Amino acid sequence: MNKTIRRVVTFTGILLVVLLLNLTWVQAIHGPDLRDHPRNFARTQLNQFGHQRGQITAGGVVLASSRLDPKTNKYHRVYNKNAEMWAPVTGYFSLYSRSGMEYFQDSILSGKDDKLFNNRIVDLFTGRDPQGGNVALTIKPAMQQAAWDALQTGVGAGPVIGGVVAIRPSTGAILALASSPSYDPPPLSSFDSTAVNNYDEQLRGMQPSPLTNRATAEPLPPGSTFKVVTTAALLRKGVNASTPVNNAPRTTLPDTVTTLENYGGEYCGGSTFAMAFAYSCNVPFAELSRRLSIKEFQQAAKAFGIGDDYDLGVSEMSSTIGDISDSAALAQSAIGQRNVALTPLQNAIIAATIANKGVRMKPYLVQAQTSQDLSTLYEAKPKELNRALSINEAKQLTDLMITAEQYAGGGNKLSVTVASKTGTAEHGSNSKNSIPYTWYIAFIPGRDVAVAVMVEGGPGVGLGSVGATV
Repeated sequence: MNKTIRRVVTFTGILLVVLLLNLTWVQAIHGPDLRDHPRNFARTQLNQFGHQRGQITAGGVVLASSRLDPKTNKYHRVYNKNAEMWAPVTGYFSLYSRSGMEYFQDSILSGKDDKLFNNRIVDLFTGRDPQGGNVALTIKPAMQQAAWDALQTGVGAGPVIGGVVAIRPSTGAILALASSPSYDPPPLSSFDSTAVNNYDEQLRGMQPSPLTNRATAEPLPPGSTFKVVTTAALLRKGVNASTPVNNAPRTTLPDTVTTLENYGGEYCGGSTFAMAFAYSCNVPFAELSRRLSIKEFQQAAKAFGIGDDYDLGVSEMSSTIGDISDSAALAQSAIGQRNVALTPLQNAIIAATIANKGVRMKPYLVQAQTSQDLSTLYEAKPKELNRALSINEAKQLTDLMITAEQYAGGGNKLSVTVASKTGTAEHGSNSKNSIPYTWYIAFIPGRDVAVAVMVEGGPGVGLGSVGATV
């Protein structure tokens, strides 16, 4: 072989090696990034209809699955008959987009996750159609139904705008997560792009928006429900149930001429902290907040998780206490006003932390992930985040909340002891002319469930509505 031929063969070999390396880089290493590039979304999304996507289940109930359409030979997404009730959790899977669990658990449901690598190899060599893995949620269907029904019944005049979250204090498992109004996912899973676009535009044009998850993604002023956080901070400063308080109808904010008053400008129903908590008087909390530094107040809020992101697998927005610049701002924040904004999820976590004797658990919605053959890929384990309260402080706060439930009228309606706090939050540039946000957080001592309810508005909810009645 002469020198020229050797050079050609060598050069050809080098080119072949470079080509193989480039193919390896493009397909194996850089492939996932290229596949997930926004410009490729429509094509890759359409390709996903060519194989069976995994199921989303809760308590053994199938919420979302894939069914083969014999006309198109593609799989379309099928949702539970109560799809509207489940939509804030499952989300939707369409030609153009995804949301909720369909988005956050897409790698498992589509079969692309590294946990399913062995399954993909087996499918390749056996010629079996590829399938996605399954996702099991922590939600209890009966509790989800109860939460949804309550939002649809409202105050007896029809569906209200709001959200409900129920959580298991000892583990952090989410037991119910409902938002109203909601939407129907099936029309978004159609192969008809015109129909999908039309329905999507219809949803985005509706007010109040059915696409907003009010349980997790719309922080609003919590009103007096936030007083449990303020109380947690005050307990550490020596305040207790018998601490004397000012029962006057109004007070002047520190270093200002601005007055803050009790609801309706009324005198407080008692002269002890226990009665101020039960009657939800603003004046005592504003005045007692002077015992706290801004840092101590911020630390109390942080201990309950305010400001944290939880990565549940649904759309979320962080709760906040906002910026607190001085004592006047602290006094307003202490009653859940000014820039304080919580989601029902965060308020449920606050109630659950007190119910769990002061220990905050990490909330979670995904109980398990399984492969096509139902082998377990992942199973949730409870995770303790921090101790927000001592056992004694949690006990004191629970006792205060039991009394608050009795004074809110709940004690005459239920055969069990309930610890709760109601809230009525003013908002807007002219709060006197805006319908308040009404809240309720509660748990039953000794029972492993805590609940938060927020009603933003709707039929039967008016200017005079308060948390205790709504």
